[in-house]
Amino acid sequence: MAYAPVVFAPRENVFPKTSSSPPRVAKRGFWRRVFNALQESRQRQADREIARYMHLHAGKMTDEIEREIERRFLHR
Repeated sequence: MAYAPVVFAPRENVFPKTSSSPPRVAKRGFWRRVFNALQESRQRQADREIARYMHLHAGKMTDEIEREIERRFLHR
Protein backbone atom coordinates (compact mmCIF):
# COMPACT_ATOMS: atom_id res chain seq x y z
CA MET A 1 0.00 0.00 0.00
CA ALA A 2 1.45 3.33 -1.02
CA TYR A 3 0.96 6.61 0.80
CA ALA A 4 0.67 9.81 -1.21
CA PRO A 5 1.30 13.18 0.38
CA VAL A 6 -1.83 15.30 0.68
CA VAL A 7 -1.59 19.06 0.43
CA PHE A 8 -4.16 21.11 2.34
CA ALA A 9 -4.65 24.83 1.99
CA PRO A 10 -3.68 26.86 5.07
CA ARG A 11 -6.62 27.95 7.18
CA GLU A 12 -6.07 31.65 6.64
CA ASN A 13 -6.58 31.16 2.90
CA VAL A 14 -9.83 29.26 3.20
CA PHE A 15 -11.87 32.17 4.56
CA PRO A 16 -10.04 35.39 3.87
CA LYS A 17 -10.52 38.16 6.37
CA THR A 18 -11.88 41.42 5.06
CA SER A 19 -11.05 44.51 7.05
CA SER A 20 -13.76 46.60 5.37
CA SER A 21 -16.70 44.78 7.00
CA PRO A 22 -17.30 45.41 10.73
CA PRO A 23 -18.01 42.45 12.99
CA ARG A 24 -21.69 41.52 13.11
CA VAL A 25 -23.55 42.09 16.33
CA ALA A 26 -26.48 39.80 17.03
CA LYS A 27 -29.69 41.83 17.12
CA ARG A 28 -32.46 40.95 19.51
CA GLY A 29 -35.69 39.91 17.87
CA PHE A 30 -38.85 41.98 17.86
CA TRP A 31 -40.72 39.91 20.48
CA ARG A 32 -37.68 39.81 22.78
CA ARG A 33 -37.51 43.63 22.70
CA VAL A 34 -41.26 43.90 23.38
CA PHE A 35 -40.98 41.47 26.30
CA ASN A 36 -37.97 43.31 27.77
CA ALA A 37 -39.76 46.67 27.48
CA LEU A 38 -42.82 45.29 29.29
CA GLN A 39 -40.68 43.71 31.97
CA GLU A 40 -38.74 46.95 32.59
CA SER A 41 -42.00 48.92 32.72
CA ARG A 42 -43.46 46.56 35.34
CA GLN A 43 -40.26 46.77 37.38
CA ARG A 44 -40.34 50.58 37.38
CA GLN A 45 -44.01 50.50 38.41
CA ALA A 46 -43.26 48.12 41.30
CA ASP A 47 -40.34 50.31 42.42
CA ARG A 48 -42.59 53.39 42.42
CA GLU A 49 -45.29 51.60 44.44
CA ILE A 50 -42.76 50.36 47.01
CA ALA A 51 -41.23 53.85 47.32
CA ARG A 52 -44.72 55.34 47.78
CA TYR A 53 -45.61 52.76 50.43
CA MET A 54 -42.40 53.40 52.34
CA HIS A 55 -42.92 57.18 52.14
CA LEU A 56 -46.42 56.81 53.61
CA HIS A 57 -45.09 54.69 56.48
CA ALA A 58 -42.32 56.90 57.90
CA GLY A 59 -39.79 56.03 55.19
CA LYS A 60 -37.85 53.59 57.37
CA MET A 61 -37.27 50.01 56.32
CA THR A 62 -38.42 48.04 59.33
CA ASP A 63 -39.16 44.34 59.55
CA GLU A 64 -42.88 45.08 59.57
CA ILE A 65 -42.70 47.21 56.41
CA GLU A 66 -40.52 44.63 54.70
CA ARG A 67 -43.04 41.86 55.48
CA GLU A 68 -45.93 44.03 54.25
CA ILE A 69 -44.09 44.83 50.99
CA GLU A 70 -43.47 41.14 50.42
CA ARG A 71 -47.10 40.33 51.15
CA ARG A 72 -48.44 43.06 48.85
CA PHE A 73 -46.08 42.91 45.91
CA LEU A 74 -44.53 39.46 45.78
CA HIS A 75 -47.52 37.25 46.51
CA ARG A 76 -49.94 38.40 43.81
